[in-house]
Amino acid sequence: MNNSSKLPSSLVGNQVSLALAHYDVPVQATSIDNNWCAISNEPLPIQEAYEWAILPQCGAVVVFSGIVRDHADGRDDVTALTYEAFEAEVVKKFDDIVTELRKRWSAVGRVALLHRLGTLSLGESSVLTVVSAPHRDMAFEAARFAIDALKESAPIWKKEHWTGGSDWGTGAHDVVAPENVKSQHSTNSAIATDAIENTNR
Repeated sequence: MNNSSKLPSSLVGNQVSLALAHYDVPVQATSIDNNWCAISNEPLPIQEAYEWAILPQCGAVVVFSGIVRDHADGRDDVTALTYEAFEAEVVKKFDDIVTELRKRWSAVGRVALLHRLGTLSLGESSVLTVVSAPHRDMAFEAARFAIDALKESAPIWKKEHWTGGSDWGTGAHDVVAPENVKSQHSTNSAIATDAIENTNR
């Protein structure tokens, strides 16, 4: 594919760049530039997101893919998960998470937050966070913050299905603003960020 006219309609709009014009990616994206925040009822584009995140100035890309597993707290026979979201707000919250992430790690390159909705079987990817950065410490830390903040901040709910029944997940909690989500900074990451910022001054 070489032009946006061949992209799914969910990817075409004034806020969408041509950064992924050569991919047939079935996600609903509100912005694709150095930030890619989206929800989807289709399988998440893991390989495409990884390739999109690669930049000449970035020496590391960290990809986290959350997978549907066969157990949960107090349940050892989970067969599927169903995800529902407050769709009018969830991508806005993803954008807020990325904004906070870039405040903490200003030298990161590209950031993707993608989440699947609907019923997923065991082994399917439900959430994807991708971060590229000049150095691996920064990429790992920012990616960890991205998934932690998504879990704590995004209005997404999970129903667990098991043999003989189903119910909402046992890990419910109050929503936390992204700026209140804790992160871990290594010394190497802080030094690298300072060095890059000083170079750009």
